[in-house]
Amino acid sequence: METKDISRRSFLKGIAAVGATIATSKLLSSCTGEAKRAEGQPYDPTVEVPKDKMTYRTNPNTGDKVSILGYGCMRWPMKKNDEGVDEIDQEKVNQLVDYALEHGVNYFDTAPVYCQGRSENATGIALSRHPRESYYIATKMSNFAPEQQTYEASVKIFENSLKYLRTDYIDYLLLHSVGGGGIANFNKRFIDNGILDYLFEQKKRGVIRNLGFSFHGDVEVFDYLLSKHDEWHWDFVQIQLNYLDWKHAKEQNKRNVDAEYLYGELEKRGIPAIIMEPLLGGRLSKVHDHIAETFMERAPGRSIASWAFRFAGHYDGVLTVLSGMTYMEHLQDNIRTYSPLEKLTEEELAFLEKVAQMLISYKTIPCNDCKYCMPCPYGIDIPTILLHYNKAINEGFIPGDREDTEYRALRRKYLISYMRGLEPERRADHCVGCGICVPHCPQGIRIPNELTKINRLVDSLLDD
Repeated sequence: METKDISRRSFLKGIAAVGATIATSKLLSSCTGEAKRAEGQPYDPTVEVPKDKMTYRTNPNTGDKVSILGYGCMRWPMKKNDEGVDEIDQEKVNQLVDYALEHGVNYFDTAPVYCQGRSENATGIALSRHPRESYYIATKMSNFAPEQQTYEASVKIFENSLKYLRTDYIDYLLLHSVGGGGIANFNKRFIDNGILDYLFEQKKRGVIRNLGFSFHGDVEVFDYLLSKHDEWHWDFVQIQLNYLDWKHAKEQNKRNVDAEYLYGELEKRGIPAIIMEPLLGGRLSKVHDHIAETFMERAPGRSIASWAFRFAGHYDGVLTVLSGMTYMEHLQDNIRTYSPLEKLTEEELAFLEKVAQMLISYKTIPCNDCKYCMPCPYGIDIPTILLHYNKAINEGFIPGDREDTEYRALRRKYLISYMRGLEPERRADHCVGCGICVPHCPQGIRIPNELTKINRLVDSLLDD
């Protein structure tokens, strides 16, 4: 296909005939289809993965020896069944869980809403094949929808978690994603219906061993819950922490809270921190090319991701760092990083702060690929669209000045990767701006605005 004088019609007609190999941007990774291997994750099968060197942290409340690497069960591998429908690949899940346990990982974090409601069952099947005392299970009270917020419905969620996870007790139970919607929403989900009292009662009975919450959003809610610590006694709190969000979360999104503040408040009270998003949904392993070169020059044998995991585990008040590991090589790389954990030097911390400042200069969309925005009622593949745009920024193929000698080549690459990575009905032009997705986004992204921006870019390139 010619790269000059391409009309919209001829471009769309010619997409299927393009023979050049273009890296697709379909970054489906968490329980929605075949996952793409994360960039910056070198895999060398000849390097031994240690079995007996995992770093552990001690829970001051229970004495649990928890692996610093926790298994996030949001991104289990998928396969097509005989009807062509996506389902969790249970055989692969079993293999990953077996390998993780064999190499010292003992903390597994799931939720009723993960993998479109199928993660708890798959996790329970895999774990129940091992002695119950060999692992810790974390799950959540995910009563987001109004119809789930009655006492009876919330109790049913908890009882189903026990059933699907094939256990009679939960080691770590979280109030899921508090902060969004402010204190009024927190009260509606957990106080007014009496469900928090119910969970405290389950803790007294030993059905819940540790009770805490995961936080996204309004810092007023975070501060309020910590102000109630003497009364409610939070056993742990799950926060988003990584070297970009440590000092620059608010610069990316005014709704976010710097991790330095969140961790500091927990540390003051002696509350263990559990870390989510150490890679920001993969964004810290899919960095801009020249930043990736900086990492590789500094430590050629170390993955880009390992720097982020070392940062997340660096602080002594961190009990475990969650990672959604779809592939065996992800699991192996993270085990190497934490077996044992090599804490960062002051000079390395300063280096990562410089990297964070560089990342801030690239105006990517703060999508962490959590897929809480899905499914879209209009069929749009929101995470893939946003992540493709980020990929184009990081790899430098966003077309700019039309007078640039590379403009035509960049235009071609962007359009082909966009068109080939997304079926027509899944693209940004199908967004009607309903905004249903917005309150579900933990990062507070104004998703319809971003989809409109991306669609305008695509239209302008097609019309050029």
